[in-house]
Parts: sequence; C-alpha cells; structure tokens
Amino acid sequence: MTPRDDDPAMPPRLTSVRFLTGLSMGFERLWPLLLPALIVLSTLATLTWLGLFRSVDDQLRYALVGLFGFGFLVSLWPLRRMRAPTTSDINTRIETRNGLLHRPVTTQIDRPAGDAGELAQAFWREHQARMAQQLEGLQAAGPSPKTHEHDRYAFRALPALTLAVAFAFSFGSLGGRLSDLWNGQAALPAVPPRIDAWVTPPRYTAKPPVFLAGIEDGATITVPEGSELTVRIGAETKTELSLYADNVPLVPVKAAAVSPTTTPSASGQILATKLQSDATITLGTEAGMVKSWQFKVIDDLAPVVAFTADPSAASNGTVTLAYSVKDDYGVSKGAAKFKLNPLEPDARPLYSMDDLALALPRRSSPDGAAKISKDLTQHPLAGEEFTIALEAEDGAGQKALSAAKSFVLPDYYFATPLARAIAEDRRLLARNANSKPLVLELLDALTIRPDETINNASHFLGIETARIRLVQAKTDDELRSVVDYLWEIALQIDKNSLSDAARRLQQAQDKLAEALENGASDQEIDKLMQELRQAMNEYMKELAEDAKRNPSTAQDQQEGQELSSNDLEKMLDKLQDLAKQGSKDQAKELLNQLRDMMNNLQAKRGKQGKGGEGQSEMEGKLNELGKMLREQQQLMDETFQQDRDQYNPGDEGQPGEQGQGQQGEGQQGQGQQGQNGQGGQPGGKQGPGGMGELEQRQNGLAGRLQGMMDGLKGMGIEPGEELGDAGRAMGRAGKDLGEGDTSSAVGEQQQALDSLRRGAESLMEEMRQAMGEEGGGQQPGGKRGPNDKDPLGRPRSTEGPDMGQSTKVPDEIDIQRAREILEAIRKRLGNALSPEVERDYLERLLKFD
Repeated sequence: MTPRDDDPAMPPRLTSVRFLTGLSMGFERLWPLLLPALIVLSTLATLTWLGLFRSVDDQLRYALVGLFGFGFLVSLWPLRRMRAPTTSDINTRIETRNGLLHRPVTTQIDRPAGDAGELAQAFWREHQARMAQQLEGLQAAGPSPKTHEHDRYAFRALPALTLAVAFAFSFGSLGGRLSDLWNGQAALPAVPPRIDAWVTPPRYTAKPPVFLAGIEDGATITVPEGSELTVRIGAETKTELSLYADNVPLVPVKAAAVSPTTTPSASGQILATKLQSDATITLGTEAGMVKSWQFKVIDDLAPVVAFTADPSAASNGTVTLAYSVKDDYGVSKGAAKFKLNPLEPDARPLYSMDDLALALPRRSSPDGAAKISKDLTQHPLAGEEFTIALEAEDGAGQKALSAAKSFVLPDYYFATPLARAIAEDRRLLARNANSKPLVLELLDALTIRPDETINNASHFLGIETARIRLVQAKTDDELRSVVDYLWEIALQIDKNSLSDAARRLQQAQDKLAEALENGASDQEIDKLMQELRQAMNEYMKELAEDAKRNPSTAQDQQEGQELSSNDLEKMLDKLQDLAKQGSKDQAKELLNQLRDMMNNLQAKRGKQGKGGEGQSEMEGKLNELGKMLREQQQLMDETFQQDRDQYNPGDEGQPGEQGQGQQGEGQQGQGQQGQNGQGGQPGGKQGPGGMGELEQRQNGLAGRLQGMMDGLKGMGIEPGEELGDAGRAMGRAGKDLGEGDTSSAVGEQQQALDSLRRGAESLMEEMRQAMGEEGGGQQPGGKRGPNDKDPLGRPRSTEGPDMGQSTKVPDEIDIQRAREILEAIRKRLGNALSPEVERDYLERLLKFD
C-alpha cells in the first residue's frame, strides 16, 4: 500500500478531525519551546503594572528594558527545534486517541501499491468502505504538552498569578501603565489623583473659603488680597510638584490650615502661597502642567477715618467725639490720639494723654458713623488745649489718620473757689514741671490770710503739706505725687459726694460697653448689668437729695426721678435682653442713649440756665403739648383694651395695662387694629375705668388743647391747622366713647395723635422763627445745636416733644427672631456630627460683627 496525503474522497468529518489534531500536535511541540519567552514577557508586564518603571529614573529604566529585551531574545533560541507534525503522525494520533483497530484512518488515504487491476481496486474500495464504518463518532485528539515532566513543582504558575494581580493593581491610583516602558516619569496623568485645592481669605474679611474643585480651567476666581492658596496632594502621587505664578516658581509658605475638613497623610504633599496680585497659578513640574487657576485679587483698601463734627463737651464735662470709619472689610481697631499744645516753648509736661479707644461701627452701617463719650475731667491736663487726631487700622495692618482738631479738654467743676484755685495750681504743675516756682507762689498766696479764705483748719494743713512736699520734690516722679496730692485736697475741700456716684455710674457704663465690644458671656453681662443698676439707683438717689438742697432744680430732678422708675427700668431690661441675644450694635446704641440721659441729668446740677420770661412761657407750652401727646397715646391704648374686652370677655387683663406696659411702643399699630376691627355697640361696660371715665378724660384733654391754643393766640403765635384737626378728632372720640363705640373712638384717637405730632412740629418751627433761633438746644459755650437733649436724652423743650423717631431699638418680633436664630446656631454647634467646616462657619457667625 502507498499512503497519500490528500484524497478528494476522504470523508469531511475525517478532514476536520485531522486539522484539529494537527493544531493540537503543533501546540504540544511549540508550547515547551515558547514558555521561557512568555515568562520573560509576563515578568516585564508585572513589574510595569506594579509601577516600577514610573518610579525609577530614566537610566535605570533603560537598563531594565534592555535586560528584559536581551532575555526575551535568548528565550526564543529553543524555537529552532520546532518541527511541524506529518500526516502519518496525525493519523496515528487520531487512531490512538479513538482506539481504532486495523488503522482505519490510514486505510482511507492509502492506495494499492503498483498497478492493481480492476478486481484489486474493487476489493480495496470495499475494504475502505468497511473500515470507514469505524469512523462514525470520530473525535480529534486534544493537546498534551506534558510540561509537568519538565516542571514537576509547577513554578510556571507563579508568573501567571503575579501577572493577574499586577493587572488588577494597575487600575488603582498607584498602578502603572505599559506606556511607562518608554515614557517613565514623564508619563504624568492629566490631573494627579486626590488633588484638593482651596483659597482661605484673611479672617478679618469674614469671607468663607473658596474650594477650587469643579471650577473649570481658565475660569477667573476672585479673591481678597492676602488670601492663601493651599494645595493638598495625595500620598499616592510620588512626583514632587511645585507651584508657579506666571511660570515663575513660588517659594512655598507654611499652610495656615491643612484642610477645612480633613487631615492629610504624613506622606502627602502640601503647598501654600499668598495671593497678593492677579496671577495665573499652575501646579506641576518643569516638564509639564498638572492644574492651572486664574486668580483676580481684589485690593485691600486702606481705611478712611474722619471727624463728622467738631469735638464737643457736655455740661458735665464729658467729651464726645463724633466720627465716621470706613473700610472695605471693616476696621479692626481705632484710637483717638491726643497731643498737648504747650504754651511755653521749653515746657516739660509731667503727663501725657493716653490714646482713647474708638467704638467701631457695625459692618452693615452705610456711613460708618460712630461716637464715643468719655469723662476726662479728672486728668491732670484737663483744661488744656490738645490736638486730637483719629487713627484707624484694618485687619491687614493698614492705618489711616484723620485731620487734626484743636480742642480744650473740659476740666472738673468745683463749686468751692478754694478747690478751684488748688485744681488750677495742679494743672499748671502738670502742664509744665518748670512752673514749680510759680505754683509755690500761688500756694503761698492762698495761705496769706487763711482766716479769711480757709474756714477749715484741715484744709489749711493740707495746703501747707502740699507746699512742703513741692519744695522737697526733685524728680518728676516726686512732682507727680504732689500733683496727685493737690487733687485729693481739692476733692476734699469741694466735698462733692454726688460726683462720686456719677463717677461710679460712668465706670459701670464703660465696663458694660467694653464687655459688649469684646463679646462677653451671658454671666458676665448679667453681673455688669447688676452693677449698672446699682450705680444708677445710687445716682438717682443722690439726685433727689441734691434737689432737696437746691430747690431751683427740684422740678427737673423730680421729672427725672419719676421717669427713672418706669422708662429707665424698661430701658435697662431692654439693654440686657439685647446684650444676651447677641444684638451687640443695638445694645451699644441703647447704652449710648442711656449715657446721654445720665450726662444731661448731671449737667442740670448746679448749672441751671436762665432764659427770658417769654422763652420760659413758650417752653411751657411745648412741654404741655408733649404731655398731651403722652396722655392721648395712653388713652388710645386703654380704649383699645376696652374694645377688646367687650368682644373677648375671657381675656385676662384690665383696661389701661396695655397702655402702661407698652407706652411708647407700637401705639400706631394698635390704633390701626382698633380702627379696622369690629365696631363697638352702645351699652358698653361702664363704671370705674370704663368708657364713662374714658369719655371724661378725652373731653378734658380736648378742653386743655383748646385752652393751650387760646394761650398761644394771646402770645401772638397762630396755632397750625393740625392742632385744630387734633381738637376736632378728640371731640369726635369723646362722642364715640359716650355712645360706647370704642372701635370708632380708637380710630379718632389715632387721628388726633397724628395731628398732635404734626402740630407740635409746626408749632416748634414757628416758635424758633419768632425767637430768631436757627438751631436747637444750647451747647456748652452758649452755642446752640440741633442735637442738644434734655436731662433724659429727649429733645429740649425749645425743640418740642419727642416724635418717637430718635430711638432705633428693635421691636419684639425682631428680638424674638434673633433669639430663635441664636438658639438654632447653638443647637447646631452642639451636634457632634456636624462637619468641621460648618462648625467653623457657625462660630464665626456668633462672633460676627
């Protein structure tokens, strides 16, 4: 028989089986020869995916790549022994794999040897047909490389396992890429993983941090000057990155905060720089940029401070400085600087005036107006001329200085001439230590005739002691001790106990103002408020005693005492509530009003101005009109309460309580409520405190108004139409009260109240014109100004009654809302799960000015 490799008559099934078996035999022979090269390649890929080639320098990377390339070429050398399987090898494998007898596969491709006849050919074909019957269900032989015979411990599995692990690792942030083989460290990603960047504005700007995540490249970011850019790079980024400003490397600064919310790993990288001008900040290396930000820096302007009025002094000597302070982010501190104007060129002052801290306006103030009042009468240089300049400093340390003003500090008022003379000697010595001989002569002059000038022997001994101490004084410290001693003698001679109470009240006010400025706790506020109440009670008590000793001031002092029990107590309660609720600006404003009231009360003591008879009569008319305003307001409140009790019998409270409890607050709103409500019906409640009494009081008030108008006509002043409208409205209100129609009565009373206010303003202007006045109350030195107040801080009688527009204090709904907001903030701060950045923001809110 002669075998042949191809036979068109071969069954198709046998052809496919022979093809597959040939592939299997080829793989068996190729695999052992190719395995070394595959191990070399898998090791190279494993090391690349593990990030080896991106973490080494280029020289080592080139060496490793060359080593692996040489190893790969060597591993291909065994391939030269590769031989393809022959047809006989394939047939034998098929027959062996399927367990066939008598070589049926080989039979299908064999042929008779030599020249076979027809009969031999027929027999051979019959034999092939019979052998072909065994080929049903024939299967191809699978590969069997038998590598275990060469690697009995299966070390060949290690490269495969490490390759799979490295492939999975390559998808992480630290994994490498096959491109690292030819790129190395230059193959940085477009954006390194875990790069956090934010801008922290200076704290004094009260601006929140700006997080740069999600901001598009090329977008302009506006930040205040002095802001700090902080970039936190994750520990997985091995390459050292740097910051560049317009392609110029920046020297990193110490980051003010690692992160608003997180703390980076110790192996991470933190970069920070200050932003002082517009710049494009890039993050990366010299080889390339990773991230870029465009910053527009807003310049921090210097503050502006200026006097809004000349320095002034109240009658009690309190110095008032009115000024405006403006800055783009608010002023951090300010001071009034005093410079003595010496009269002698060679003067040697023993004292200097300390800087006076300025009260700063709130940030939301549109004009930045503020003022401070300070009692400087006890200073040794009080009475001298000073040059005063205001200095303001913002959070960035920028300072501004106002134009200087010359002002003579008011000195302490001594009622006793001898005390005044000693105080003058004290001032001369304090102003110039070289005036010692002159002061000695003046002290000698005081004791020339002590029996005529000094009634108390202890006073004479005190003056003599001061003279001896002055003679013996050699140094400036000894001279200053003599100055202090002279002051004690003057106070002892004057024996002014009321000034001590006023001084304690001033100190209590100053302590409370300082506590409000520094954001003191509620406990400290309560303590200082208690001290203020006690000092005020002592002061008002001594005012009453002084009124008994000085009958000329009794009327004004009695008015102050009457109002102190109501208005002053309410004012203190409101001040304490505002301070505890965090309304610092409103509390300071109310405290300033209280300070003005007390200063004006003290100014009345011993310094009563005497006007002409006509002026006193005019002032009396205006005072009477002011009383009518208050009575009409209270009467309207009681009428409104009566109207409410008629339709709500179950409500508690008596008529009139509403007016007493809320006098001066919300009167207009209550009147409108009564006007728009349901009308009352005849037959309302009568009796004491009922509408019968209200009718009598209303008609009496209308009669008093008519009498006052007649008196004005007798003085040659024509009352305005507004007062006539008020009188007619009062008459209609009295008629409605007589009919029991309280709702209509409230509306008429509101109209009367409004007409009275307008009439008071017109009458005040007429009186000013009649008296030839151009301003309001009288200021120290005889000059009249529009801001002068009476002892309780209200416009003086020459200005007319208070129209209810001078006090800007939040109403109850504003206070309640402020309290709810503060409670919500404190509750949120108490939540331990709140993010740190939120807690920082809420803490800044509590301290925000």
